[in-house]
Amino acid sequence: MAKLKLSTLAVTMSLALAPNIGSASVVGFLGNFDVINDTGSTAHGFEIELEGLHSYEITDTFGGEGRWFPSGRGYDSATSVVRYGAPSITEYTNGAIFGTKVTYFGVFDGTKWDYGTPTVPVGQFATPGDNCWSGGGLAGGYNASTPCDHFGVGTTKNATKTTYSWLHDTGAGVLTNANGVVSLPAPAWNVIPAVVPVGAPPAPPIVEAVIEAPIPENEAQFGEAIWVKVFTTELENEVELEDLIGGNPVIDNAVTEVEWQLLQYDPKHPASGVLESGYGIPVGPNAASIVRRYEFYKYSGEYKAEDHEALLVIDNSNPVESEIGTYIGAQNAAANLNVAAVPEPETYAMLLVGVGLIGLRLRQRGRSAALS
Repeated sequence: MAKLKLSTLAVTMSLALAPNIGSASVVGFLGNFDVINDTGSTAHGFEIELEGLHSYEITDTFGGEGRWFPSGRGYDSATSVVRYGAPSITEYTNGAIFGTKVTYFGVFDGTKWDYGTPTVPVGQFATPGDNCWSGGGLAGGYNASTPCDHFGVGTTKNATKTTYSWLHDTGAGVLTNANGVVSLPAPAWNVIPAVVPVGAPPAPPIVEAVIEAPIPENEAQFGEAIWVKVFTTELENEVELEDLIGGNPVIDNAVTEVEWQLLQYDPKHPASGVLESGYGIPVGPNAASIVRRYEFYKYSGEYKAEDHEALLVIDNSNPVESEIGTYIGAQNAAANLNVAAVPEPETYAMLLVGVGLIGLRLRQRGRSAALS
């Protein structure tokens, strides 16, 4: 019994003497975007596949239940923000792989679909990236002939892989994502906490966002090349999914972080197809959220015939006009932060040694008492 009391006392003292250990942690990832249907056929839904996430790690969806905006179906801004209404959220497994699908879909009544997104030839329709919804102020309005839609999802952590797909009718009233994959990279966030001495005020973390070039089916070849522009802003308040839309100062006041960058998967150097934003730079002392807007454009220059590598006139950050192709879409992404101080490793060591010495002294005292 004496040993049990001694152990309990040592644990209690170690907890009392230990520093207030914390870290900068992301408490929410958000992403909103417009997608143009240039697949060549009318789509009747859209799917966001989030590999490595459970359904309880989905915090909200654009057009979903319980949000600021109405969740009905159609084009009336009083009742709906996206023609497909609130999406379904379902988990899936494929062997050892698991994830969650957020699916916006039309309803088939046995003869026809209630809603669909018409297709448009590549390059014949443009959107700012956050206007393809009933209240988005899209030129000509958002209606049955609009060849784009706006989607979005919030999560508590990064997905290991994110895939966006238009859904088409197989011909039997069943939806499939075959031939509907959209090359719209999703950012992954990395929050690196600051290291500060014990007793010092919290310091801001480094908040990086990483996007990767789409990987081709034939991974021995270079992938399709796309141009990216990045805009960023820091806010002293947390943001919600509905903030990441056109006309909101959260988006409109962002400043240019990356003017141009070519993204292309390189089979010999996969890391070269990665764009990091915010690398090594702490956020401001009062930042509660970071917003980044990514704009994607097709690369319209020449490729090498043998391996599909982009043949650039200058380099991968200075495109000439003929190399900038049609606008693909935009991704408005945000990370809400929860920042706390992290002690230096040396401080951990000193505190642990101190606790160890106290524990040793208590043990020696206990032995002396037992001998007496």
